[in-house]
Amino acid sequence: MNEIIRQMFDRKSVRAFEDTPVSPEQKKAILEAACQAPTAGNQQLYSIIDVTDQEVKEQLAELCDHQAFIAKAPLVLVFVADQQKWLDLYDACDCNARRPEAGDIMLAVTDTCIAAENAVNAAWSLGIGSCYIGDVMEQCESMRELLSLPPYVFPCAMLVLGFPTEQQKKREKPGRCPLDTIVMENRYERREKEGLACTFGWKAGELSLEEWTKRFCNRKYNSDFSKEMSRSVRAYLEAYHRP
Repeated sequence: MNEIIRQMFDRKSVRAFEDTPVSPEQKKAILEAACQAPTAGNQQLYSIIDVTDQEVKEQLAELCDHQAFIAKAPLVLVFVADQQKWLDLYDACDCNARRPEAGDIMLAVTDTCIAAENAVNAAWSLGIGSCYIGDVMEQCESMRELLSLPPYVFPCAMLVLGFPTEQQKKREKPGRCPLDTIVMENRYERREKEGLACTFGWKAGELSLEEWTKRFCNRKYNSDFSKEMSRSVRAYLEAYHRP
């Protein structure tokens, strides 16, 4: 296993950070690595908001399900899918461009997430941990106001980064589903309950598959925050459905 692949296996989410700041040189390296990511048509359909205002960090922590560690992170980056800058360019140059639609935002989201993952891997190579915060998609109205997001900008993910504490370094990385339950050859294979048990059963521990699944469903999928995320995403996407 080479060094790059080994680091991908070792990398885990970090939610507690040392007081050591991320240096300007380290931050620049992480951001430059993000911008080297693969991108559709070399458009770089994303922007990165570097949150340096402590008050904004604290508001993000509250908006993102009251997760206090967000406000304590030395580095907070919000990755936004950005069709607005291209549309503004087209309009400025009299291109008679159509308004962005569903396919455009999906392409931009893909670009954005690839860039974010480049940042994650670059940071880990420098000894800097990170945690994805998907909750940045929630609270559409408040998030738009806080970050001044125009209509064709969608907040895909927030990364909080910093040097992990010793406890975080020692914390075991959660397992992953068996490879042969993830990889499908040539076509999608839908599985019955027995096959799904092979995919997810290891997560249940001492619980039955049914009991674990019901608990997980209630805690995550049926949760209030999940419903708010769906509501907010619909609100963000309203601009893409206007005639």
